[in-house]
Amino acid sequence: MSDLAPFIQSLPKTETHLHVEGALPYELLTAWRPEVYPANPPFRRADYRYPTFPAFEATLLDNALPWFDSSERYHEAAKVMFAKHVAQNVRYVETSFHLPVTKFIGVPGPEIIAALRSAAPKGLEVRIFTGMLRSDIVGDLRPTIDQLHTWDGLSGVDLHGFEQMPTEPGTAKVWARLRAAGKVTKCHAGEFDGPERVREAIEELGVTRIQHGVRAIENPLVVRLAAERGVTFDVCPISNVRLKVVPELKAHPIRRLMQAGVRCTVSTDDPLCFANTVNDEYEALAAELNFTRDELAQVASNGWAVADVPSGTRQAMLAEIERLRRGA
Repeated sequence: MSDLAPFIQSLPKTETHLHVEGALPYELLTAWRPEVYPANPPFRRADYRYPTFPAFEATLLDNALPWFDSSERYHEAAKVMFAKHVAQNVRYVETSFHLPVTKFIGVPGPEIIAALRSAAPKGLEVRIFTGMLRSDIVGDLRPTIDQLHTWDGLSGVDLHGFEQMPTEPGTAKVWARLRAAGKVTKCHAGEFDGPERVREAIEELGVTRIQHGVRAIENPLVVRLAAERGVTFDVCPISNVRLKVVPELKAHPIRRLMQAGVRCTVSTDDPLCFANTVNDEYEALAAELNFTRDELAQVASNGWAVADVPSGTRQAMLAEIERLRRGA
């Protein structure tokens, strides 16, 4: 592992599965209200396991929502968040903010997008998404959702939250309309529900970007479908362990998915709750799954394969990764 740490740092990496609210740097909370947010709370320790998804969600919201009460707070948090990316040689980030927050705090989505984009430092490409619950399609947010195609600076959308919630029948039409407007559509699936939710996301919603997707491994036909359709799984291994999607990292299916032809990227998901970094994710793959230099380089390359960047940038990053892989 000591030999691979410098290699991991040197790789030009991407992060393609990151929730803004779940990435709030905890040190900002501690500096703001130390009596409420003490340093090193139990839920951020590596051996902590969230008993259920609702318990995890409650922890995230209890810690994040008091902070995110204005576009200025989004900007402040994002500046620290993005600086951490730069320090790890992460050069491209896709991050999503929770669309219902716009109603909670009365701040229009375009203002949040502008606040996040203005926090991006030179040398870091940032793409902003917005995420929503499956039920929001038929709720009070629908008028807002129907305007998302007009939002400048919004790269795409995501369905997230409690996966066992049914997907509303009208979602496919909404997602198709957004794709037609040039927005990327994502969907959380194959985390707390089985492979059929991955199939649903691919066949019914038409997405090629699955957030997590790891439980597709339970059905070889779904794995084959994902591989044949060129679907990318934006995987978060440490999150999967901490949320008990897998019992331990040694049991994680990411290698088997990649060997079956599924493109997998690696991201942190919600570092506010897991105290993890992108480098931690790569190092965990090396330490617990014995990922080789070639495999780690492939993970990094997979991120650039789907990154929303000019082809010249993509080719330059892939060439840099290849040089590092060969030790040149």
